[in-house]
Amino acid sequence: MHSFRFATTKLDTAAERQRLEDPACGGYASFEGWVRDHNEGQAVRHLEYEAFEALAIKEGERILGEAVARFGVEHAACVHRIGDLQLGELAVWVGVSARHRQEAFLACRYIIDEVKHRVPIWKKEHYLSGDSGWVNCERCAAAAQAPAAGHRHEPHAAHGHHHHHEPAHAPHQARTHSDYSRQQALKEVGAAGQAKLRAARVLVIGAGGLGVPVLAYLAGAGVGRIGIVDGDTLEASNLHRQPLYSLESVGEPKAQLAAARLRALNPDIDVQVYGLRLSAANAPELIAGWDLLIDCTDNFSTKFLINDACVAARKPAILSSIYQYEGQLQVIRPDIQGACLRCIWPQATRDGLVGNCAEAGVLGPVPGVFGALQALEALKILLGLPGQLGDELLVMDLLSLQVSRMKARRAQECAAGPCVRLPAAAAGPSASLERRFDSLAQAQAAGFTVLDIREPQEAAEEGLPGSGVRLLPLQQLLRADNGLDPAAHYLLVCASGRRSLAAAHTLHDRGFSQVVSLSGGLSGLLAHQAL
Repeated sequence: MHSFRFATTKLDTAAERQRLEDPACGGYASFEGWVRDHNEGQAVRHLEYEAFEALAIKEGERILGEAVARFGVEHAACVHRIGDLQLGELAVWVGVSARHRQEAFLACRYIIDEVKHRVPIWKKEHYLSGDSGWVNCERCAAAAQAPAAGHRHEPHAAHGHHHHHEPAHAPHQARTHSDYSRQQALKEVGAAGQAKLRAARVLVIGAGGLGVPVLAYLAGAGVGRIGIVDGDTLEASNLHRQPLYSLESVGEPKAQLAAARLRALNPDIDVQVYGLRLSAANAPELIAGWDLLIDCTDNFSTKFLINDACVAARKPAILSSIYQYEGQLQVIRPDIQGACLRCIWPQATRDGLVGNCAEAGVLGPVPGVFGALQALEALKILLGLPGQLGDELLVMDLLSLQVSRMKARRAQECAAGPCVRLPAAAAGPSASLERRFDSLAQAQAAGFTVLDIREPQEAAEEGLPGSGVRLLPLQQLLRADNGLDPAAHYLLVCASGRRSLAAAHTLHDRGFSQVVSLSGGLSGLLAHQAL
């Protein structure tokens, strides 16, 4: 059992304690925060407390539920005063009963700390000098002492609102918490909007070129909890478009690196790391605890997986893709019956048919621009700002700065209700379309015509070893008038085997039954020959 609530009259601690009594519990811990008579060298006359109640109660209940689950306690409660309070009055009470005292101690401390960090409550201090001002309660619990068994009172803790005074002779001393004053100055944001951001839970999938600006701007804005899903390690070739990282960190996991930088940028936020790749098996569980998902991946299969998982869970998601100097942005809102990715493309394009950054190349600012747009759309949704991207696809060419918006209408079969389009049947196992050869000559001797499907510039920079190879770039290969014999044996070769495998699947679907891909591509072939 757990309960979070507000009170406008004096608290009866005996009654609150009685509500937590349970014969199964042998441990009880409580915390009481009282109004003190001073703050930062000024004498205090009285205080006012104000809360964004609907959001605060929701977040308070979430915190108590976390404490119950994390520490295995039986009962937890928190009551917070709002309105005008006099000196010495009880401002907040937290109580926990558990089977053992240690769990009660830990849960009580967790609750008071999290309430101070996460629940949108403000106090206005009225000083004897006549001055007054609203104070945000975030990060005020750090100085509070751990609660003890029974009724340990801390009359000078002042509800845990301890503010570290910075003396005049140390003007450059580091701040102890983030300053959101510039964005709170916007009338559409203000204190209430900042509280919404503090309570928000955003999962970012991918910590690369798109993910870096998304993560940095969400952390800077004060989004309360940010999740990072990425199973890759940092490569030196990433750095020109991922300036969150440094050269000395090459080879380390991106998700861990990103989390460390975000915590340094904003210690107020909670960053959770998932050093893995999103899959159909783990997607439902991973997205369950988040309010909004942001797709920052570079492959079609994951983008469609994110789309499908969000549609099933009725969660909003912000998708983006880039190709060289161009990019596109789409917001899907299954929570309000909006169109989804499959309403535009019912079947996912096979990974490899469109080059990623490693193959097609990219200027660093391009993913930076689109990642910033994703972060902006996320903040619009979380704050309820106008101008949100609706059922449309925003496409931008950053060379010409031409912007177009394409209407993304919900599929006809979904017109009467939520978008429920199912994924197309998955292609068969890719291994059946891959072949290994020690040399291209060996493949030719086996009856295969070797097709180099790389771009002419790639082929000019590094040719294929051997002779009798035909250059047929991918886009020409996939044209209906490619001049190939559907019954002939072809071996497709690219740099890594990724594009050639996707092309082999596509040609198989068109009736080219004898087409295969060189496993590992040119790099794999050269590595094998070097052994």
